Amino acid sequence: MIALIQRVAEASVAVDNHTIGAIGPGLLALIAVQATDTAATVDRMLERLLGYRVFPDTEGRMNLSLRDVGGDLLLVPQFTLAADTRKGMRPSFSGAASPEHGRHLFDQLLAKARASHATVASGRFGADMRVALVNDGPVTFWLQADL
Repeated sequence: MIALIQRVAEASVAVDNHTIGAIGPGLLALIAVQATDTAATVDRMLERLLGYRVFPDTEGRMNLSLRDVGGDLLLVPQFTLAADTRKGMRPSFSGAASPEHGRHLFDQLLAKARASHATVASGRFGADMRVALVNDGPVTFWLQADL
């Protein structure tokens, strides 16, 4: 499972010009499910999303996690992050999960996040979405949860 996380002042996702998810300060996480991912991968990714230290402490060092600061979380499914771009001029999606497997694990991640964190918003799996954000920093990291 792959997550491209961005520390944001605010972020939102819209489908058909209607906002379906919006957050204040926190993390925007674009999520790709890979073919080899399992329920254990979901658990590991959630642990990383909530515990990864990307927020400043009182000395300005990135020592605090989303959980520590009580920030919001916006999860947006984005299978294109699973693309293999190492060769040629067109991405290969052979490592990406099937739509059914991807939806199942993304839904698991979303449900577990909502059960363990105060404010969690989401995009819509398979939809054409418009994502807006104000990156804070900018701070952007690529996270992988491989088991």
